[in-house]
Amino acid sequence: MAEQKEKELRVIRYEEVKEHSTLKSSWLVIHNKVYDVTKFLEDHPGGEEVLLEQAGTNATEAFEDVGHSSDARNLAEEYLIGELHPDDRFKEESPQFVTSHDTQDEPSTWSNWVIPAIVALAVAFVYRYYMSS
Repeated sequence: MAEQKEKELRVIRYEEVKEHSTLKSSWLVIHNKVYDVTKFLEDHPGGEEVLLEQAGTNATEAFEDVGHSSDARNLAEEYLIGELHPDDRFKEESPQFVTSHDTQDEPSTWSNWVIPAIVALAVAFVYRYYMSS
């Protein structure tokens, strides 16, 4: 059984992340984890400019908006250097993985049966009206 070497993650303040926004040192935050992507700049499929735009910032939204593959997410782990200090963490607005039982689905689930029920009642009344005439 092969042993996996666990990375010891540092706790990093967001102020320190902001200082690493150059070609020589590029850090970014994704889901409150800090990544040093300096060595990946040249290899990034979208070009180094994309990463440099996000360097020194919380890049979670930009990362998720692109829809990175699971391979890209696994590759990112190679560049993980730490996690944000608890006082500096960003509130996650949406879960990383949405399940079919997400609370956001409740309004649409409700309308999925109410609208057809109203239409069915309307059709039934119209049918009875024309059949009784």
